[in-house]
Amino acid sequence: MSKPEQSVWHAGERELQRRLGVAERMAEVGPRVLSPVLPEQHRAFYPLLRFVVAGTVSTQGDLWAGLLEGEPGFAWSPDPSVLRLDALFSEQDPCAVAVAQTRTLGLLGIDLQTRRRNRLSGRVDAIDHAGMSVQVTQAFGNCPQFIQQRQLTAAVGPPAGGSRAVHSATLTEQMRALIALADTCFVASCVPQEGREPAVDVSHRGGWPGFVKVQGNRLTMPEFSGNRFFNTLGNLLLNPRAGLLFVDFAGGDLLQVSGSVELEWEIPDAGGFEGVEHLWHLQVEQAVWRPGGSRLRWEFGTFSPALKRTGIWPKG
Repeated sequence: MSKPEQSVWHAGERELQRRLGVAERMAEVGPRVLSPVLPEQHRAFYPLLRFVVAGTVSTQGDLWAGLLEGEPGFAWSPDPSVLRLDALFSEQDPCAVAVAQTRTLGLLGIDLQTRRRNRLSGRVDAIDHAGMSVQVTQAFGNCPQFIQQRQLTAAVGPPAGGSRAVHSATLTEQMRALIALADTCFVASCVPQEGREPAVDVSHRGGWPGFVKVQGNRLTMPEFSGNRFFNTLGNLLLNPRAGLLFVDFAGGDLLQVSGSVELEWEIPDAGGFEGVEHLWHLQVEQAVWRPGGSRLRWEFGTFSPALKRTGIWPKG
């Protein structure tokens, strides 16, 4: 008797697909879009980039999202199962400690000018003085929805005097101000795996400025209609922890936060926020403010056309 074919979706993703009534369709779609190696178009895409977003998890289970930057070609694939990154995390980036501990990594390659993006999960096989090599376990492409278009205008040197990161257990006013203006953020999440390190994923979220609600140390993230993969939400269902990265694209400052998550699947009238299907809340437990943490400077272009289907948080 043959064994039933193993699903490419994990239990959390399948449960949310079932709740929405798309499980059968996604069982057919999954094998066509999720790959255990890098497709050729992904291998051609990564060398074009000046940065990738990375997701990591520490041995304590803290999730962090951060940036790796370099000249075009710093991310390249010697063969379909490997992505080489000729860059290392800053010593001030909590991702540096986390990836050294668990050797597990999620990556998002995103071109803000063309709105193209691809994701992968993998394990860091080697870290040396110049970078790291990632053994790919899963790769897939994403649609351009909700990505704001930006143009790269400059790449600058490190902050004068080596500006130090500010660590806090709570959000400062400066941190809250950046979140309140943000139209983009990145989310690191992970799912436990029996007998292995967790599988880490990092994804993009976008909306009108202020789409992430700030209430003290609690952040609320709206979930708009997407591809029904439920990669992030499926992870959060099984492991309710996440890391968020907010970028000051014009000035280069970075805000990284990590904390626990509460998923709100059923929401009456979407909380008054047009286009929202679900919500989740992150209680900030750790925050890191890194002045000039990114060398790249960007000029805003246009909002995503997909935002026409969404609203903003009601006042009051």
